[in-house]
Amino acid sequence: MSDITRIDQNTRRSRASVYGDLVFLAGQVADTKTADITLQTREALAKVDDMLARAGTDKSRLLSVQLWLKTMDDFDAMNAVYDAWVVPGNTPCRACGKVELADPAYRIEVIAIAARR
Repeated sequence: MSDITRIDQNTRRSRASVYGDLVFLAGQVADTKTADITLQTREALAKVDDMLARAGTDKSRLLSVQLWLKTMDDFDAMNAVYDAWVVPGNTPCRACGKVELADPAYRIEVIAIAARR
């Protein structure tokens, strides 16, 4: 049985957990809370890229992505950024929905699972 590696852990959460060849990312949000959905999506996906790299993988190895939106009015603009970000031919399973996010300033939160090999 493999050990669990936790990345950027505090008393409440880890931003990523690695178990065997799987990487589980916590919800990633933008740094710029006042930004529109386009910038917030870019920032959240950049954090996904960073966490995957820290875990020894990249977005071409994504298995599943969950996108939580503050409002479905942002769906098309978010998709424009997301579609340019994913690796063609390696698109993961995906779910997207409207949720009440922990901070109302956030327009998007991204959760992902990836393989390392």
